[in-house]
Amino acid sequence: PGARWRPGEALHVTLAFYGEVDERTADDLASELERAATGGPFEIALKGVGAFGDDHRSHTLWAGLEPNERLNVLAGRCRAAAERAGVRMETRAYRPHVTLAYLKTQTNPDRIGAWITGHNLLHSPPIRIDRFGLWSSVLTDDGSAYELEREYLL
Repeated sequence: PGARWRPGEALHVTLAFYGEVDERTADDLASELERAATGGPFEIALKGVGAFGDDHRSHTLWAGLEPNERLNVLAGRCRAAAERAGVRMETRAYRPHVTLAYLKTQTNPDRIGAWITGHNLLHSPPIRIDRFGLWSSVLTDDGSAYELEREYLL
């Protein structure tokens, strides 16, 4: 209760968040991302769950990923593509995860803790990654709505 679960089609791992960019910069970024699409397919696996939040409440439930050098390299390449395209990036460390749910402000913290405890042994089979995409998003009352702008094969 109190969780807005993300639909399956919205589940993803963010490689880099670019924020709002104008159309010309988006075109430059899309071209630069072609250079990031190297190295061939690889596998990732989900491992563990947790919550993001501020000092007083959790606002997001997530699934973590096993450490993966190939994923980190690809994320770094996507970041470098942004810099070449003139997109200013946030400086925070890369923490790959899959957002599972957004939590309403009145969600009971004890229930959140119990859910995390009950699901923290999550460990998925390998997931093959053979492409990534440049997505646009629009924030709605139900969370972000995503649209694929370009797809890049590894």
